[in-house]
Amino acid sequence: MTSPTSPTSPIPRFRRVLRARSTRRRAALPAAAAAALLAATPLLTACGSTPHPGAAAVVGKDRITVAQLQRQVADVREAQEASPQGEQLMANSARLGQDTLVRLIQYRIIEKAGRDNGLDVSRHELQEERLQVERANGGADAVRARFLALGIAPGQIDEALSMDLLRTKLDGKLGPARTNQVLMQTSEALRVDVNPRYGTWDAKRGTARPVQEPWLRPAAVPDPESPV
Repeated sequence: MTSPTSPTSPIPRFRRVLRARSTRRRAALPAAAAAALLAATPLLTACGSTPHPGAAAVVGKDRITVAQLQRQVADVREAQEASPQGEQLMANSARLGQDTLVRLIQYRIIEKAGRDNGLDVSRHELQEERLQVERANGGADAVRARFLALGIAPGQIDEALSMDLLRTKLDGKLGPARTNQVLMQTSEALRVDVNPRYGTWDAKRGTARPVQEPWLRPAAVPDPESPV
């Protein structure tokens, strides 16, 4: 099994990358971990699905419209263009549309799993998390720059942190192994349907490749010296 920061690891999530936990651990966002998260974003296969005019994906009864997806992508591109590293950021995010859609789908799955288990994230908890991350990573500007390297615009950071907090609460209540099962079951129950323009969703793997769901974490952290 690969280590959590390996470019081929299927498990990196914002909370692992940031190391900003509710237990007040010091946060950190190394550049290698940022690259790993981008590399771990699942690919969608270019297959057909049920027609949903105007929708990039349908997650249960929730429609992610093409317009919503395009606005999210446009916000990221605008922020990238304004960055001194804009050229490199754009070159490193060629699949931004697919990556963004996958993330939006994952958010909805995690949110549904949280509701089903009586969990949510309060505004106060999110504010505390944001402050902790900023203090531990060099301030608000540095955090915005690091999230932008992950393909997340400044206005999208709170949602990303909120979903990671919720995922961590699920881990705390159910344990990582059971949480993995719950997320897969929730994904299947929601019957995610992706516009053929963007691919098709694999509820069990979240990817067209034979790897774990990208939002799943192993029940035990592997020995970093163990063979890949």
